[in-house]
Amino acid sequence: MEQIGFRMQLNAGQADEYRRRHDEIWPELVTLLKDAGISDYSIFLHEETLSLFAVLRRTADHGMDSLPLDPVMQRWWEHMADIMASENNNEPVVESLERVFHLA
Repeated sequence: MEQIGFRMQLNAGQADEYRRRHDEIWPELVTLLKDAGISDYSIFLHEETLSLFAVLRRTADHGMDSLPLDPVMQRWWEHMADIMASENNNEPVVESLERVFHLA
């Protein structure tokens, strides 16, 4: 398993809505992510800057690269685009983060 981290940006005043939408995450999206080899996925919010820090584990043969093509993922991005920084296709703006420390 590989662990990766990335950062996203929440729009002002949207923290409660972001939480609500993730509390109601669609079962078909959960299945899609798990089928792509993703597990142990957490997102943390830095309240002051509204930065979202995500960390997940994925299998060596993960299918994350094909997620943008899936209609379920596209619908989720559209659902989330009004409350966070997003590209023209509604995909969240994502910045990869470099791991600088890990304690196993």
